[in-house]
Amino acid sequence: QGLERTEHEGFGGGNTAWEEEKLSKYQHSETRLLEVLESVCAPSDFTCHQLLERSEEHVEQWWFHEQQQHPDFFQWLCVDRLMLCCPPGTYGPDCRSCAGGPQQPCSGNGRCDGDGTRRGTGLCVCSPGYGGPFCAECGDGYYEVSRNKSHLMCAECYQACGRCTGPEDSSCLRCKRGWVLHEHRCIDIDECGTEMAHCRANQYCVNTEGSYECRDCSTACIGCMGAGPARCKKCNKGYWRDGAKCLDVDECASTEEPVCTGVQEVCENTEGSYRCICAQGHVRRDGQCIEDKPPDAPEKGFFDDVTDDEVVVLQQMFFGVMICALATLAAKGDMVFTAIFIGAVAAMAGYWLSDRSDRVLDGFMKGR
Repeated sequence: QGLERTEHEGFGGGNTAWEEEKLSKYQHSETRLLEVLESVCAPSDFTCHQLLERSEEHVEQWWFHEQQQHPDFFQWLCVDRLMLCCPPGTYGPDCRSCAGGPQQPCSGNGRCDGDGTRRGTGLCVCSPGYGGPFCAECGDGYYEVSRNKSHLMCAECYQACGRCTGPEDSSCLRCKRGWVLHEHRCIDIDECGTEMAHCRANQYCVNTEGSYECRDCSTACIGCMGAGPARCKKCNKGYWRDGAKCLDVDECASTEEPVCTGVQEVCENTEGSYRCICAQGHVRRDGQCIEDKPPDAPEKGFFDDVTDDEVVVLQQMFFGVMICALATLAAKGDMVFTAIFIGAVAAMAGYWLSDRSDRVLDGFMKGR
């Protein structure tokens, strides 16, 4: 693809005549080879890059010295030099012909195992509808529509026919498994009525087109002849027969003595059985039913219900009392208490202003 893409390109420098005189023809130049090799592998294709690196010397040998004598690059590199491939229609280490010949392997109706590689068996894997060692025949369930020396067309028989002469249900020559031939028609075999079916003990048989199915009996049954509790051969444990049906036994209501004897336990009927559950308002813990109530809440402290606003008020009251006490002592002329009083007033004012600085500044700017 790279060779085809660059076939009519040049150096692209603007002076093609000078470039080709000094750099040789673009068609056989190293520049073109590098441009081709750059686009050979996808960036993430590690295997391709690895193979290209191993083949680099061979590629350059062909490009500069061999392409005139061997114009088929694939044949020269992949088949003859690296011996990784075979020509189409051949396979294996020695590139032998596929079944049916290399020109039209498998009669064109299948693929040759290993075709074009150094692997495989060379045997035909036929396309659907074809068979035989060379895929030159119609397969099971297909009939021949037309044939000439090089081409065979097959079409599908009626669904029940294994071999046939046409698409109609009356053109069968052999039937598929599960059907029986009668006057060129395939009639479905009722395996359930002929004891050909093999179902497990607690299953029943259902006939289908060309086969049968085994389905589970109702849980009310031990053995059955069909679906539902009315087709039981015998009622299962926990059920009782009422006419043709096997009905659930209500264990919770069928005995005089209580079924569940635990404290605060009650009986709950289930299909074919029962279970003991805790009475309403109770939960099971450690195998016993106890009253379901929330855990005791811890006693509240004196300040648990105090809101944030109330805390602020209490703080202000506390500071007010302290300042009043300090003011009283400062009034007696004690310099130490006077200094403490002034500091407390300053701290209180700073706290008050910092807490309300936005409102104070806003009011001042608005002339309030």
